[in-house]
Amino acid sequence: MRGPSFPRPWSFDAGPRPVRRSDLAAPVALALLALFLWGVGGAVARAQTPPAGAKPPDQILLKDYKPVSLHRIPVTTVARARCPVIDMHAHPEGKTSADVDQWVKVMDEVGIEKTVLLTGAHGEEFDRLVELYSRYPTRFELWCGLDYTGYDKPGYGPAAVAELERCARKGAKGVGEEGDKGLGMGFGEAKGMHFDDARMAGLLDRCADLGLPINIHVADPIWMYQGMDETNDGMMNAVNWRLDDKPGIVDHAGMVDVLERAVRAHPRTTFVACHLANLDYDLARFGQLLDRLPNLYGDFAARYAETAVTPRAAALFFTRYQDRLVYGTDMGADVDMYRLTFRILETLDEHFYAPIFDYHWSYSGFGLEAPVLEKLYRTNAQRVAERARGEASRAGR
Repeated sequence: MRGPSFPRPWSFDAGPRPVRRSDLAAPVALALLALFLWGVGGAVARAQTPPAGAKPPDQILLKDYKPVSLHRIPVTTVARARCPVIDMHAHPEGKTSADVDQWVKVMDEVGIEKTVLLTGAHGEEFDRLVELYSRYPTRFELWCGLDYTGYDKPGYGPAAVAELERCARKGAKGVGEEGDKGLGMGFGEAKGMHFDDARMAGLLDRCADLGLPINIHVADPIWMYQGMDETNDGMMNAVNWRLDDKPGIVDHAGMVDVLERAVRAHPRTTFVACHLANLDYDLARFGQLLDRLPNLYGDFAARYAETAVTPRAAALFFTRYQDRLVYGTDMGADVDMYRLTFRILETLDEHFYAPIFDYHWSYSGFGLEAPVLEKLYRTNAQRVAERARGEASRAGR
């Protein structure tokens, strides 16, 4: 490779000659290099200068650790998703008509075509939400919740099924988010009744008859079940949501087994395991579930931080199971939040921090290919709905 061209040394006996542009190349280059090094040095010096009132290093708590990356590497802003998006996991953040109007503006700005609202509601509350969001029938899709009233009394089931049918007539397109972290359905409301309980069977089968997919939340991130000590990798987040101190709780592995039994027992019902079934730490295990259970899908809502810490493994998993995963957020309705999810999925940016996540880790993007992104963002959501409708049609609804 040809190196830079430098002017020849002046000769006193050569006599004067015109200054050529090439004569200035080296001095200008050296000046620019000096400025660059001065800038880098200044940046490092500024970064190393503690802010006023800073604590000594041995007094900084992990929860207060807010590092700033020093790496000079690409920073990519993805203003809009690569293709129109169906957000399969959100909750009714808008409480007023004005809130809903603003949310639609945000969706337009970032490229969200439709948002699925997992209301978890039934009765009057579900009816109220249907009315609130009815002004945008093509932009929001509402899923209802299950009624656990009287779950611990003889004869539970028929009334809950009747309410499910009523919500479907009111416009529910699915069911969820129905959750059990180990204490029971309804996130502990129906204590001791899990997804694979016989009392749930009629509801899960009726979802299939009605063409309603069901979004289910099993367990929580693994570190919520582990001891709250210095070996806990997710301590910063875990301590806020800890489950290790709950008597009688089914542990993480046990809840994954509950999920598998329930999905296997109801092959006509279309299930979406939200948050990657909280197997973000063991994607191979979730892949095994997807391999064995054709009626199971997964959303990766609110598990960006947990997967962006292992971007190569995550990218391989998302690519391999590109037909079984759907996009979701579950983190509000903010422009910057949406763009952060796009950055993680679409770019190869490395070692960046995101205050929205409560971990000590840095994050890196997956750099997924366009065909994969289109399935995650939109096509698979349509497949979930089509599968559920197909089962209802075969049931002679």
